[in-house]
Amino acid sequence: MFGMEIWQLAVAVGVAVIAGFVKGAIGFALPMIMLSAYASIFDADTALALLILPVTATNVAQALRQGWRAAWETAVQYRLHLVTLLVCIAISANFVTVLPKALGYALLGVPIILYTASEILGYGLRLHTRHAKRFEFWSSVVGGLFGGISGIWGPPLIAYLMSMKVEKTEAMRIMGVSFFAGGVMLTGAHLMTGVMNAHTFPMSALLVIPSFAGLWLGFWAHDRLNAVLFRRATLFVLLLTGINLLRKAFMG
Repeated sequence: MFGMEIWQLAVAVGVAVIAGFVKGAIGFALPMIMLSAYASIFDADTALALLILPVTATNVAQALRQGWRAAWETAVQYRLHLVTLLVCIAISANFVTVLPKALGYALLGVPIILYTASEILGYGLRLHTRHAKRFEFWSSVVGGLFGGISGIWGPPLIAYLMSMKVEKTEAMRIMGVSFFAGGVMLTGAHLMTGVMNAHTFPMSALLVIPSFAGLWLGFWAHDRLNAVLFRRATLFVLLLTGINLLRKAFMG
């Protein structure tokens, strides 16, 4: 079915539910979870293709949870981030079959681990407002360049939002808008590269359904998380993201 063995389909659906739940609860990590699992049972390009439509669809729901007006205001406020991210994804996606993914994983994983460790130990980065736009720009460059290659561009943005102490509901909406815009660009870019094709498109579309089931359960959990628990959960998953990136860099 859809070019998968039955056991592969079962695993893919189960992973999509779990990834959707985590995303609904803290706003991110769906690509990380899906890519980590799918890379173990599919080739690298197929694993990347499978997450593209679930990422795009769940981000629409996340971005619009407070309505289209709030989402639009967020897009306008963070336009520097969005434009920079999209340009960098479009550029780096062209090198997905050329550049060694291990190097990209390592270069992104190490700073994430250092950042989250410093936050957990109480030495976290705190930005003055006069530096906010500069950090927003460079975090977008880093996220976009790695996003086009790996399908993961959220960690630099999350680090920025946490450093600016953005309130959890607003942070969720910003992540949704950003990830949706990036997902659309990534889909278009990989239609050009051939990663998303007639074989992988229906497989990716199928996984939207279980991803949504998990997402709505995650939204229910998110509404019951206070700000402190939300921050701790975000740091925990961000740390796991960094560790997983290093695992992929050195162990494949």
